[in-house]
This record gives sequence, C-alpha cells and structure tokens, in this order.
Amino acid sequence: MIGILGGMGTQAGLDLCNKLAVLNRGKIDQEYPLFLLYNKSNIPGRPESIGSQTKNLLNKSTNKRSKIKYNKVLQSLLKGCRLLEKNKCKFIVIPCNTAHYWYDDLQKKIKIPIVNMPKEVFKFTRKKCKKNSKVGLLATEGTLKTGVYKKIFEKNYQLIEPSQKLQNSSVNIAIKFVKMGNVKAAAKAIKPAINSLIKMKCKKIILGCTELPIAIFAFKSFKNIKSSKIFLDPNLILAHSAMLRYKN
Repeated sequence: MIGILGGMGTQAGLDLCNKLAVLNRGKIDQEYPLFLLYNKSNIPGRPESIGSQTKNLLNKSTNKRSKIKYNKVLQSLLKGCRLLEKNKCKFIVIPCNTAHYWYDDLQKKIKIPIVNMPKEVFKFTRKKCKKNSKVGLLATEGTLKTGVYKKIFEKNYQLIEPSQKLQNSSVNIAIKFVKMGNVKAAAKAIKPAINSLIKMKCKKIILGCTELPIAIFAFKSFKNIKSSKIFLDPNLILAHSAMLRYKN
C-alpha cells in the first residue's frame, strides 16, 4: 500500500490521489492501486518555519527561534509518517515540495522508504533535457530559500527563478489563491511568472509547488497534463514513481 502524507495543502494531496487513479485506471475497483491518504492539514506552515538559517553568533536568538520552528514541523511530519508506517504502508510519498527540506531528518527516524520528490523530478528531467540547459523553477519562498531543488540540479542545469517582484506578485499570489479554492484567479495570477521564464529561454519549467499544477491545468484534460512540452509536474512524476515502487 502507498502511504500519502497530505494536507500541505489539501488540494495538492487530493491532486496526487487523482493522478494515481487516472494513471492506473482499472476495469473494476479491485484493479486500482491501494493507497492511504493522511490529510494532516494541521502541520505548521513550512515556508514560515524555515527562518534565516544564519550561523552568525550575533543572531543566536534568531537561530534558536528558527530551530524551534523547524522542530515543530519535523515532529508533526513524523507523527504523520509514523501513522502511515503503523498502517503497513510499503513506502511514503509527500506531495509538498517545501516539506522536503525536512526529508533527511524524517527518513532517519522512519523505517520505511520516503520517496524524495525533488530527486524524482531530477531523474525525469535528465531524460527530457540536455545537460546545462536552462530549467525554470516556480516554487514557494521556502523552497527557493532552502535550495531543495538547487542542490540537486545545480551541477547539471541552469536553474532559473523569477524575479523577486514576480515571486511576490505572481507566484505567491497564485499559490495563495489555490489554497483558498479560487483556481481561476490562480491561473491568471501565475501567467506573468511563466511568461518571464519562457522569455529567458527555459526549456522546461518545474512547477515546484504542488498547488501550481492545479492552477495551470485545472481547466484542461489529463491528456494535456501528460503531454505538456514545457511544464514538469512533480505530483505527476511522483505518481509515476510511486506506481513503479508499488508494482515491484
């Protein structure tokens, strides 16, 4: 059984479940994959819990607050993973890019494998993009700040982010709209950031926040999502990877 730690946000977890089902349609109920979604929506906000990450001794109080916030998220994620582990899931997937900042500490404490979403996206990108090509990244402030994708991609690709102005006025707003359930407004809000990355000649654009595929593909068929020539959807890639593990 596939364990899904969701709730970050709720729409993103449901989006992954839908992609698992659509990718693996059965003729009868029993042919669909077994998965358990724990929609743990009470996990503290990930971007807000990252802090400055400074090592400057003059900022000991700031570092202490950052560590407390980090540990609160970690403990909440651990509770979610342990519930899935107790329910005999074979492995765990987390449909939230920013949450992967806690990945290493989580995996140390959980006995079953946790699939690393950014690493799966990197493996997929290597099949689709030539080395050293420009790859755009649309993500939360937290994902950008911690380099969750940059650490994996930087040796092989030029990872391009939107300007801070577009991050504030386009990306952050689009993510917020999806969480509020206003997908039409989100689709409109994200367009300037997408256009900017295309102008910078990015060969692919990673939708590095699981709310963004919902904004971009909400009113398009699943066929459009699978055949997209520009967008890399981490939830779709994660669904594929999960099914390969599930069948083995």
